[in-house]
Amino acid sequence: MLDVINDLGTLPAIDDDGDIAITVGEPPQQLFVRCTDGDFPIFRVFGQWVIGDAAPADERERLERCNDFTLQLNVAKVGIANGNLIVTADHVVMPETDLSTLFQLTVNLVLQVVSAWFGSWDQGRHEAPETGG
Repeated sequence: MLDVINDLGTLPAIDDDGDIAITVGEPPQQLFVRCTDGDFPIFRVFGQWVIGDAAPADERERLERCNDFTLQLNVAKVGIANGNLIVTADHVVMPETDLSTLFQLTVNLVLQVVSAWFGSWDQGRHEAPETGG
């Protein structure tokens, strides 16, 4: 996976959990990649974004919106943890998998889901959310 990320011109960093941290997009968004080996290797692309005032303060309403999104999506999951929006996308990697293409599509998917979730609260607003730590 590091080779795929390097080939795309993104400078990865490995954090204390062993996740690969990357910065993509404009404005810059921090995402993470986690790889799990085994009979069926899996890679996950995920990130977290500070919700702040972008959505109603009612946590139940926020969680219901996450549920609505997750039920509509095929690969991505949307949730909330510690006041941050969390978006993840997981893939089983087979030997014939084109990792570069799948990785690029997954990064785009995660960023589109984040934008759609925040935009669903106020259709007239299109600014990117702040990346969580």
